Amino acid sequence: MRITDLMIKETMIMDLRATTKEGAIDELIASLAASGRINDQVLFKEMILKREGESSTGIGGGIAMPHAKTTAVNEPTVVFAKSTRGVDYESLDGEPAHLFFMIAAPEGAANTHLRTLAALSKLLIDSDFIEKLMNTTNPDEVSALFDTQQAEKEAAEKAKAEAKAAREQAKQQAEATLEGKDNKPFVVAVTACPTGIAHTFMAEDALIKKAQEMGVEIRVETNGSEGAQTVLTDDEIRRASGVIVAADKNVEMARFDGKPVLQRPVSDGIRKSEELIRKAMNGDAPIYHSAGGKSSSETSSSNEKTKIGSKIYKDLMNGISHMLPFVVGGGILLAISFLIEQTAGENSQIFKLLQTIGGGEGAFFFLIPILAGFIAMSIGDRPALMPGMVGGLMAANSNAGFLGGLAAGFLAGYVILGLRKLLAGLPKTLDGLKPILLYPVLGLLITGTISYYIFDPIFGGINTWLVNVLNNLGTGNAVILGLILGGMMSIDMGGPFNKAAYAFAIGVFTSSGNVNGTMMAAVMAGGMVPPLAIALATTFFKNKFTEQERKSGLTNYVLGLSFITEGAIPFAAADPLRILTSCIIGSAVAGGLTQFWGINIPAPHGGIFVAALANHALLFLLAVAIGAVISGLILGVWKKVLVAK
Repeated sequence: MRITDLMIKETMIMDLRATTKEGAIDELIASLAASGRINDQVLFKEMILKREGESSTGIGGGIAMPHAKTTAVNEPTVVFAKSTRGVDYESLDGEPAHLFFMIAAPEGAANTHLRTLAALSKLLIDSDFIEKLMNTTNPDEVSALFDTQQAEKEAAEKAKAEAKAAREQAKQQAEATLEGKDNKPFVVAVTACPTGIAHTFMAEDALIKKAQEMGVEIRVETNGSEGAQTVLTDDEIRRASGVIVAADKNVEMARFDGKPVLQRPVSDGIRKSEELIRKAMNGDAPIYHSAGGKSSSETSSSNEKTKIGSKIYKDLMNGISHMLPFVVGGGILLAISFLIEQTAGENSQIFKLLQTIGGGEGAFFFLIPILAGFIAMSIGDRPALMPGMVGGLMAANSNAGFLGGLAAGFLAGYVILGLRKLLAGLPKTLDGLKPILLYPVLGLLITGTISYYIFDPIFGGINTWLVNVLNNLGTGNAVILGLILGGMMSIDMGGPFNKAAYAFAIGVFTSSGNVNGTMMAAVMAGGMVPPLAIALATTFFKNKFTEQERKSGLTNYVLGLSFITEGAIPFAAADPLRILTSCIIGSAVAGGLTQFWGINIPAPHGGIFVAALANHALLFLLAVAIGAVISGLILGVWKKVLVAK
């Protein structure tokens, strides 16, 4: 497939009018929508902004490559745009962006287009090619330039592959040269970005190109959307002077045990390739130890800018994200079983089946062990998984519950880190015993002992107290708690505050005696309000929103009813003060009303689709409606009328 098969002329913008980052994104998305290449502008923009939130796709050198892989895309497309005056795109080098490539990749499509996009990323490393692009005046020139450049690139890569094959053949014929080969400067690298579309392959090409200039041999493994490609071999890792991991997501690290490893963002692989290669070549990097997690030197080099709070949040979210499928799947099946019990009785076979699958013998049995295990693994790597899960299981069995599981997870992770430091002085001959004997036995013994004698009694008492307090809350206190939880769902719409409120509700939901979901009702109502409020505001205050925003607002009806708070993110990003303030007020009201009316929902997700499971279904829907109307009215009155340009 040619790059120009994706970069269709109809979508090209030869004179981008936008002067701001969001304006440029909107203009590019509008071109995609006008050509029918996407089916949902709001969802696509949400995914674009989500990717921008991880790190700017303004890669420097005057280039921006916003990209997203989502079901909102009908056909894989690259929108090319050129801005003569430049746009402040928050680029990594601080310079304005002049050339834009918006990549729209469909979810679950064939992988051919991803390889094509990788080829596009590699072309943009060439400064001469960029200069030629800047001088184009029409779509025909752009297409011709890309076709020519891609053909030359493919020919060069073919010649390179043939040369490599010849070298490999010579290597096999002369085994005696292996010793000399080991002494030649050689480094290996892994590149990866969250979406695996652009930055992964741009970093690969930048490292390879710079290594050739420096006379250094390099092998690069890419972890893109297709998974790991050109995977490093054990022999290559063994003879490498150092390892470069330019990645913004987790990659397989255990294979690098004992090697000097540089862990950097994928953007450094593009912008600082010479620095990374030089350090890796000289072994100027912390030694990586896979057993027991990261060494102190490694942690300081790769995460020196990371705050303690951010690290704890990341570890906690790792546990919650792995636990959520068990909560949602088991919780909804349990909720359905309660409905069947009301109609068919507790002797119904379907009721018993659903209770077994979703309850304490099925999905819910794993909740706290999974939570604790993956918190521990986030801290101490694989050796911490087993003691973390066992500590979580002990917390569940001792009534220490959700809080005990949290404590056990963090304890197990840091116990493994402590053991790694404590056992660092052992003879090298015993290194093989650490991951298979010492860490499992000592990690489990220490974690289990502290959990049994300290954590489980303390958190068991706290959990029992909390359950009793929640079960006996007066109406006033319950309403206040509902107000707080509901409002937190709108503060950052998927961020730490939102996740904290949801995690608290799950903790109550999974606690003994509170599976009725009183707090879950407040959280769900609060999370449904923002998208519904925006949908109402765009419908009834049309003169205060653009035509594109009004169309996008319609989608938020569905997202809000489905309890997908993130549908409001694009609007909040464009007008945070008005959107967030109005939504927080409405969400707080909705959450408070659920507690005032004593509503509970025995399901952790689903929105309107599980409303029938509530003890007061109509009152729940009324609470959501009141909150959405209040937020919608505040937003509609507060926003200014658009002035025609």
